[in-house]
Amino acid sequence: MTIHGIRPKYHDLWVGEREPWREWARQCNFHVSGIIGAAMEWPFGPYETVMGTILLMTIPLQRLLTRDEPEMRVPLSELLAEIRDKGYKWHISIFVVMYGFKAFIDQHNEAIKPRVGGFTHYVHGIEGDLSLWVQETFRNSVLSDILSFHYLFVYLFLIWFSPMYYILCKDEVMADKAVLNYFIAYVLAVPLYLFFNVEVTSSYLPGMDALMYHRSWNLFFFTEADPLDNGFPSLHMGIPLGLLAINRLHVRDMGIDIREWRHREFDLFVAANVPIYLFSIQYLGIHWISDVVPGAILAIICALFAHSMQPKLRSLRENGLSSLLPAKRVSYTAVAFSLVGTLILLAAVVDGPGTDEDAPTMRVGPGDVNLDVIEVHSFWHPADVEIRNVGDEAVEVLIIHRDAVEEHANGGVIDWLSLSDGDVRLLEPGDSLDEQVETPSIYDGHFVLVTNQGNSGVGEVRITIEYVDGSLLWSAIISSIPSFAITGLVIGGLYFSEDEVGEKIANE
Repeated sequence: MTIHGIRPKYHDLWVGEREPWREWARQCNFHVSGIIGAAMEWPFGPYETVMGTILLMTIPLQRLLTRDEPEMRVPLSELLAEIRDKGYKWHISIFVVMYGFKAFIDQHNEAIKPRVGGFTHYVHGIEGDLSLWVQETFRNSVLSDILSFHYLFVYLFLIWFSPMYYILCKDEVMADKAVLNYFIAYVLAVPLYLFFNVEVTSSYLPGMDALMYHRSWNLFFFTEADPLDNGFPSLHMGIPLGLLAINRLHVRDMGIDIREWRHREFDLFVAANVPIYLFSIQYLGIHWISDVVPGAILAIICALFAHSMQPKLRSLRENGLSSLLPAKRVSYTAVAFSLVGTLILLAAVVDGPGTDEDAPTMRVGPGDVNLDVIEVHSFWHPADVEIRNVGDEAVEVLIIHRDAVEEHANGGVIDWLSLSDGDVRLLEPGDSLDEQVETPSIYDGHFVLVTNQGNSGVGEVRITIEYVDGSLLWSAIISSIPSFAITGLVIGGLYFSEDEVGEKIANE
């Protein structure tokens, strides 16, 4: 059944049905936020603010960490010469390539989702409401602000600062490995991001607020940069864990203890942020505990690959491209992993269990307001949006331009009553809404807002958005093959060492 109704007249009767203290706290938060916002208008967005802070902190922090080794510092006047002499141009190129590569992958994510579906209901079946307990137990406005900034700041900081720190410390080997850690970690995550969609916890656990996403200052940045279903795996855990693993592989080759390493303080800094991330990704309404497991596995694979590949990249000029080729049996393992991985995607994932039409992609408890993003994929072709109520409770739905939502998102909560004068639709259990959304410019992103304004029960909806570029499935599969190949190279390299392979082949 397709509903084309209007906002029900009894809508306002549901005001205040939440627990009184939560409603009071929410209203107070909106009031205080409005006063602060009116008093001080910050002209920069989250990304510009964070990157500006990172750039300002790079040199002072590097100087602090190397205060006992001034002779190992690169003078700023010699930095360009150091970049040229040590061949750091490809490090800079990696950041440029990654910007385009991530945009390319993100273009596929939502486009192929109707053929892939989501697996959040399986993860929830394993974990239950553990993340909700974390948020409710430790909920504090100051803690929310600190962890929100930390979540974005330290992640970008580690990506940028890690190679820059080693470059400024005259350690080209670790500079190489730090850049590879970032690049390879994302490459390894591609098939999981594209073919194993897991929604953020705040979209699926009733009563859990998106403490970082649903803020007027953060809203546009995160909904444009994050599909909100790329939780599996967590690279906020994978990248620092990968760097810590690389550090230990490196000092083992040097024949020293990690405590004797001259970069020990930086290693401790990275290590200290891991438990903070482990807590914050639960508290802020982002990741499931299950997202950490593949993040840790990815970190190990990434570290082993970067550690073994770095010397070959440094000797490329002397030894040529042939030096990058692995031994035969290792190559066979990489090919086998690539074939098996591709077959699994085609045979088991595409049009597989994730596309179950009765499985919800979003769940809302009493008073909750959650959002899904309608991206801009074409200026000429509309996006086809289907919203189906697959639960037992009535829900209200509003498709709205993103600009109309910003001022209503504060403290992790979207104020439904202040923005719901638009074309709100009531969906009873079993009902569906079909709409076409035009996006004639890059600034015409829309949100699907879903709420349960009742005083009990859990609303469940399945949102399916089809874009004109839905045929990107094959390029998504091709983009996933490098991840399978790298995993095969690492597994093959562990099983067949270079020396053993050479000896076995010589004796055959």
